Amino acid sequence: MSQQHSAAPAPNSAVSAVSAVEGRPDWWRDAVIYQVYPRSFADGNGDGMGDLEGVRTRLPYLRDLGVDAVWLSPFYASPQADAGYDVADYRAVDPMFGTLLDADALIRDAHALGLRIIVDLVPNHSSDQYEWFKRALAEGPGSPSRDRYHFRPGKGKNGELPPNDWESIFGGPAWTRVTEPDGTPGEWYLHLFAPEQPDFNWEHPAVGDEFRSILRFWLDMGVDGFRIDVAHGMVKAEGLPDLGDHEQLTLLGNDVMPFFDQDGVHDIYREWRLVLDEYSGDRIFVAEAWTPTVERTANYVRPDELHQAFNFQYLATHWDAAELRTVVNRTLDAMRPVGAPATWVLSNHDVTRHATRFANPAGLGTQIRLAGDREVGLRRARAATLLMLALPGSAYVYQGEELGLPDVVDLPDEVRQDPAYFRGAGQDGFRDGCRVPIPWTRTGPSYGFGDGGSWLPQPADWGGLSVEAQTGEPGSTLELYRAALAVRRERADLGAGDAVEWLRAPEGVLAFRRGEFVCVANTTGESVPMPAYGRVLLASGEITEAAGEAKVPADTTVWWSAS
Repeated sequence: MSQQHSAAPAPNSAVSAVSAVEGRPDWWRDAVIYQVYPRSFADGNGDGMGDLEGVRTRLPYLRDLGVDAVWLSPFYASPQADAGYDVADYRAVDPMFGTLLDADALIRDAHALGLRIIVDLVPNHSSDQYEWFKRALAEGPGSPSRDRYHFRPGKGKNGELPPNDWESIFGGPAWTRVTEPDGTPGEWYLHLFAPEQPDFNWEHPAVGDEFRSILRFWLDMGVDGFRIDVAHGMVKAEGLPDLGDHEQLTLLGNDVMPFFDQDGVHDIYREWRLVLDEYSGDRIFVAEAWTPTVERTANYVRPDELHQAFNFQYLATHWDAAELRTVVNRTLDAMRPVGAPATWVLSNHDVTRHATRFANPAGLGTQIRLAGDREVGLRRARAATLLMLALPGSAYVYQGEELGLPDVVDLPDEVRQDPAYFRGAGQDGFRDGCRVPIPWTRTGPSYGFGDGGSWLPQPADWGGLSVEAQTGEPGSTLELYRAALAVRRERADLGAGDAVEWLRAPEGVLAFRRGEFVCVANTTGESVPMPAYGRVLLASGEITEAAGEAKVPADTTVWWSAS
């Protein structure tokens, strides 16, 4: 295990760092939170891989962008079998990203700039290099260490078949057979993801004890919250029953599975909430919970559990007014009884960027290998962003979407690193396309990402999409985001609240009022006449007004102030 633990700062110093961003109670209810994928954001040491020092140097950019908080994908010590979501030490920083002192400096600098820091937590599974799992393999069947994971004897005459029929999200069986210390084929262990990611057994009390300790370690470091990876997955149905369907992956997100969204997860989160509430600073939990309905998602954000849950139903909705209105209504209706804010998100590190999704016909899913019509995709992405930022609740921005970046759909097979790509089934395995390092400058070996190239190749046109190229450029996507976030911060009728007042609008158009604010989103391919609701605050495209009427172009969103 790493010896970095001793470098953690004393708890009292972390508390003073948090105080720099205190002062706005319930800040998270209408926060805009920016996701940083550390390996692809900024490279501070020139080795071609993003790191914490790189993130730290770019914090002023995020402050100026206008976001409230930064969510960091995993930077823990890890063999990197799944880009850090296979954790070998939850209390250490992987050397590729830096040290605990770098993490401490990043947290302090962020707080000094008025930014909060949310870190990823991976409680469903560990790395197979985690000390507990290595001990479980060494100690053999029947050992107490194996009880901390899901080890089972196999089926068949000689135990040669998996214990049940569950499939890995990355494709293939969700079980791997081990070789016992005496060299014989032995038990099987459960991994809902890659074989290098064995699932914890959350029925064992030591697992809960360990993660409450991990929470306190990072809270003492001064973090403002946790994004919980696979928040729906820790508890498995009693007896690990067969599912009986050999197209299980098509059921994900449509049914409650024996390994996902089990009611027992809520007991865990009630215990965690007690830990979090011991700390000052209005700190939060955010759930990555893939559930069949937004109503079941609401279970995770009841008053004594978590604060937010990602709205994947919204992310997966097509650029279609009727579908969008339905999911907005269902989301607000589901969250209102539990008193939690809605969340809105269009892209993240696991799905095709929305500038590319919207460039393609509807119905292709959230992982797409086709570039589509990039002009249409960007136009729709800009409009979708203004629509998202106008809705009540909290919004998430994935790094690079403020630049209008498309997915890189033509990466050579030999450079791909997504573990699902090598499994031959399961997820499509093309998540690398949304993880290509982002461009900061027009020129340079990696367009300003770092001095030593980039771990995934960047397209030749990346420089024209860079921060440098778009800064100060009227009409650029970056300046649109900056303007939108400035307006949202200035107006009390944006973000806050839990309802919208829908206005009459032509087919294919969404129009709603929030106080003195009106949002109109035209999802059609044609220009649409609409009333001019007042003073135009912002528009994702060029509009024309005359005689109290406005022509809203195709795939365009407009913000009006009616006051």
